[in-house]
This record gives sequence, C-alpha cells and structure tokens, in this order.
Amino acid sequence: MRRSLPPLVCASVLAALWLVFMVVPTEREMGIVQRIFYFHVASAWVAFLGFFLVAGASAVYLWNGARAADRLAEAAAEVGVLFCTLVLVTGPIWARPVWGVWWTWDPRLTMTVILWAIYAGYLMLRAFGGEDEAVRRYAAVLGIVGVLDIPLIMVSVVDPWMRAGLAVSALALVLLAAWLIALRMRTARLGEEVAALRREALARGGEAA
Repeated sequence: MRRSLPPLVCASVLAALWLVFMVVPTEREMGIVQRIFYFHVASAWVAFLGFFLVAGASAVYLWNGARAADRLAEAAAEVGVLFCTLVLVTGPIWARPVWGVWWTWDPRLTMTVILWAIYAGYLMLRAFGGEDEAVRRYAAVLGIVGVLDIPLIMVSVVDPWMRAGLAVSALALVLLAAWLIALRMRTARLGEEVAALRREALARGGEAA
C-alpha cells in the first residue's frame, strides 16, 4: 500500500487538474476564479474525514489503549488541520467576487475557524504535553469532542463535468491525505522505536557501570 499510494496520488492529481482547467465549463458569473471551488470543497471533505478519523481512532485508544490508534489520531489531526487551512485560504479567494470582501463572518466560515482552532489546540497539546499517557487521553477526548463542530456542507452541482471535476479532485486529495497520514504514522512509529532503543542502551550502560 505504501508503494502504490504515490503513483495513485500523482495520477489522480493530474486527472483532477486536467478536468478542472481543461474540461469543466467556466461559471458565468464568477468566471475562472470559480475553478478553485473544486479544491476548496474537496479540501473541506478531506479535512472533515480526517477529523472524523481522529475521533474514531481516539475512541479506540480510550477503549483499549492501542498506541497504533493514538498514532493514527495524531497523524490524521495533522493532515486534517493542513486541509482545513487550505479551506480557510481558498474560501475567500473563491467567494470574493460574491462577497466583495476577502472575509465575512458567515456562520459556516466562523465554525470552520473554530474547528481549525480546536484541532490546532489538539496538536499543540500533543506537541508540548510530553509523552505522559494522561496527555494522550486528554487529547483523545478533545479529538472526539471536536467533530461536534463540523458544519454540514451542501453542494449542488448541475453540469456533469463539474460533478466529475469535483469527484476526481476529492479523490485526489483523499489519496494525498492517506499518503501523508501513512508517512506520518511510520515516522511516529520509528521515533518511538528509536526512543525505546535509547532508553534500553542507557539502562544497559547504567548496569555495566
């Protein structure tokens, strides 16, 4: 799976770019800037999927203490925050022709900012809380509660090529997120193994002394 994801990501991203910039029709009122919609909405779907994954993995960790589930939750939170940031960046660019301003405190946008802040706080807790199991459990609870803030996004697309562009863009970003999560989990596992070997070496050194 680790070897198959990179080529799948490349192929799907190229297909999405071809559909979005070469095939789908230009929206009549917003013009070419509307094409960012396909990445904006797809990024939101991936961010929400990542945060639901955080909640699910956190629930498993609280239930049986599985470290693999905890690593998955942390990796999914990092990737979810990345794509949520893309949502907050691309949203104003896409909607500015309609709003006339770069930002407005629309309820959906406000809830998205709150969602981003919750999981950014989750990552800060994990980064600065140390390796204490209590910190992992507090973070797991936050990861579960955070999904309650996810807004419902309704998308209505009429043109079939627009539907295809959105679907392929979403697939490309889902595959990219899966690849990033897999890489981050592998890095975390290797880091834990190195730390365990270091502790074992120090213990042996102390016994020899």
